[in-house]
Amino acid sequence: MADGALVITGKKEQIKNPNYEAGSSDWKKNREYAEYTSSSIVSSYRFRYGTMEVRAKIPTAMGAWPAIWTTGTSDDSWCWEWPLGGEIDLLEYYLVGGVPSIHANACWASNTRWSGTWDSYNRPLSEFVDKDSEWANKYHIWRMDWDEKSIRLYLDDELLNEIEMSKTTNGGGGLDDWWRGSWRNPFTDPGNDGENFGQQIFLNLALGGNGGTPDVSKFPLEYHIDYVRVYQKAE
Repeated sequence: MADGALVITGKKEQIKNPNYEAGSSDWKKNREYAEYTSSSIVSSYRFRYGTMEVRAKIPTAMGAWPAIWTTGTSDDSWCWEWPLGGEIDLLEYYLVGGVPSIHANACWASNTRWSGTWDSYNRPLSEFVDKDSEWANKYHIWRMDWDEKSIRLYLDDELLNEIEMSKTTNGGGGLDDWWRGSWRNPFTDPGNDGENFGQQIFLNLALGGNGGTPDVSKFPLEYHIDYVRVYQKAE
């Protein structure tokens, strides 16, 4: 914490992998050392419908891949595997064709296991910076309004993407199992009895990958989150 905000910090530092196994085919085990460290914050809280609002200041240096997103999960980990549980990206920031871009997306299951159907939107960061040269040094508000008809994703009150619930029904997800989410709509379906199904919140700073080759001269990278709020109508 710093100045009342959560700070997720990406660092260039070598850390030994406690699960290292020489020759393993598992990417979590086959590297003896990590060359970078960062964090992913995952809520135990789940929700369905309402308004979610996050005030944050994101790092934009090469290699940064900050995100504010949710995915559907339940008390029964056997059910609703990704992307059958759906995914909502209030924010992702990474490169598109080498251009740093702001993303606002949603995803649900196709007929292939671990392969999503996407409703994606992205806009170059330069369009925001051209209007305000200090954009990257300021806090901004990412918001989702979610009801039975649509998911609407906003940045500083500007609508970036609207996803209609009539289009977000899962395919078979490679499982062909209704209990596990096949052919159901993860954004309108209440889930199975007693499993507490809903969207879980993630705040994370990935490094490299879609974010590009890290510019080590800019490290450490800091991702500041002032607040996360979810509003729902009283029943």
